[in-house]
Amino acid sequence: MKAFGVLLRRELSLAWGNGGGPLLALTFYACVVVLLPMASGRAPERLAAIAPGIAWLALALAALLSLERLFERDYEDGTLDLLALGPAPLEAVAVAKCLAQWLATGAPLALAAPVAALMLGADLKVMPLLVLCALVGGLAFAFLGGLGAALALGSKRGGLLVAVIVLPLFAPPVIFGAGALDGYSAGLPWTGGLLLMLAYCAGAVALSPLAMGAACRNALD
Repeated sequence: MKAFGVLLRRELSLAWGNGGGPLLALTFYACVVVLLPMASGRAPERLAAIAPGIAWLALALAALLSLERLFERDYEDGTLDLLALGPAPLEAVAVAKCLAQWLATGAPLALAAPVAALMLGADLKVMPLLVLCALVGGLAFAFLGGLGAALALGSKRGGLLVAVIVLPLFAPPVIFGAGALDGYSAGLPWTGGLLLMLAYCAGAVALSPLAMGAACRNALD
């Protein structure tokens, strides 16, 4: 447990020190929110109808920005070899990396999602559910993105490969989260979408580290 805490602190330090923390993802998120009214028209009722879904989709796209370097920098400088020989298994290393990714990028994006939705004219009553969906979905994005980064480890075009791998995996939480938000806004049943997203997130957190550990060992061999 002590080794895991050290790993988590290290990953958080790297995420904030080298990658600038959530600044790049938040900037991309803000650009999407600013450009959307220019593309779809400035009619308030149109923007209000799509605001929660767009804020949720933009969060998924923003989560892609820093995934490529999640394992790559440790692989290039030999740190991953040392971590593989350390007291913590590679699965625990993968969990620490994904949790740090979520804390440094996913959680700030989730807190920014209500602001973006309000700017687009969304109803205030949907904000608590939007934050919850964004936090849960962001956790799933971090672990699924870590899986894509591990599978693309050592490839020449890792960023493109990561996007190809993870975008289909991002689709279910986006669909479930957007469905829950739309149902809640319209006064329709919405708990099913939220429960499905929670189940999907739990599966990603439980199974992705096993695949990430195996992918890292394959890359090191």
